Amino acid sequence: MSNTAGKVIKCKAAVAWEAGKPLVIEEVEVAPPQKHEVRLKILFTALCHTDVYFWEAKGQNPLFPRILGHEAGGIVESVGEGVTELQSGDHVLPVFTGECKECAHCKSEESNMCDLLRINTDRGTMLNDGQTRFSKDGKPIYHFVGTSTFSEYTVSHVGSVAKINPAAPLDKVCVLSCGICTGFGATVNVAKPKKGSSVAIFGLGAVGLAAAEGARVSGASRIIGVDLNSNRFEEAKKFGVNEFVNPKDHNKPVQEVIAEMTNGGVDRSVECTGSIQAMISAFECVHDGWGVAVLVGVPNKDDAFKTHPMNFLNERTLKGTFYGNYKPRTDLPGVVEKYMNKEMELDKFITHSVSFSEINKAFEYMLAGQGIRCIIRMEH
Repeated sequence: MSNTAGKVIKCKAAVAWEAGKPLVIEEVEVAPPQKHEVRLKILFTALCHTDVYFWEAKGQNPLFPRILGHEAGGIVESVGEGVTELQSGDHVLPVFTGECKECAHCKSEESNMCDLLRINTDRGTMLNDGQTRFSKDGKPIYHFVGTSTFSEYTVSHVGSVAKINPAAPLDKVCVLSCGICTGFGATVNVAKPKKGSSVAIFGLGAVGLAAAEGARVSGASRIIGVDLNSNRFEEAKKFGVNEFVNPKDHNKPVQEVIAEMTNGGVDRSVECTGSIQAMISAFECVHDGWGVAVLVGVPNKDDAFKTHPMNFLNERTLKGTFYGNYKPRTDLPGVVEKYMNKEMELDKFITHSVSFSEINKAFEYMLAGQGIRCIIRMEH
């Protein structure tokens, strides 16, 4: 056991005190892990668009002060009571969803929607006792999706922590803990395009590019990128995207544009924006008879999906997925091995890197639509 086990750790964390205001590096106290919890030393974390959503808190329920962050890699510092699968020193990826291994979902081969640990963006406390493990000056600071990786140390439920190969570079594989698996898995595990097929990808951020990479690896021949930002098109070519549509360039719905380009529609589409209009377009642009659309993006809480029922009766399929249908503890170690065996590329997703003290720069890059993934180095 580490010499800090069982003790409160004082460390630096980037705290979101209120919606849309720059994060502030503060000294916080991180309590020891309780039953079925682990305390992690975070070495690398990345900024994902979901962090920005909940930081802006425009379409979501605001909860502050909060430590955001959920895409990261680190090392187990200590474990709480009842934890047998992990020990101090293990290399791990914390994940915003989880796998208790005991519920009906975890026992199902089809689902990764764990009853106990599925994502809950409104909960800011630990499951065990409804308390936070973070505090400053005796006042609680809320958790985010069970991970809160914008802190040098964090506490997670053991079921949300995947043990990985210690030889894997954490500054690269950390991006697998959210965005890359979410997009890649949405294509290879859920959309399942056949070799030589056509795939439309809505949204060419990190998740969309990962979905495109999944289409490329699957052997799709036409990979059509759809984005309102034409500056993203050049970068997307590295991920197999070979045709582009900017909906702003057309005076008719983008689903009609894609149907014309593809003689009736694409075989598969993957929506990675969270825009309700993009979701509807992604569904309506797939070919009747066999087309499958997969929704990945997180919508606003008041959104409603509207389409004519004939679109379903004409044998189009609409699916949703969370985290690319990967079970975090069971599947993530194998995805890391894919990277280690050079069966998937990660380096091309990482375009920026900043020190922890410069974390707000990562937000600036994302808000400006610059780059794909920005890695935040926790150690100075």
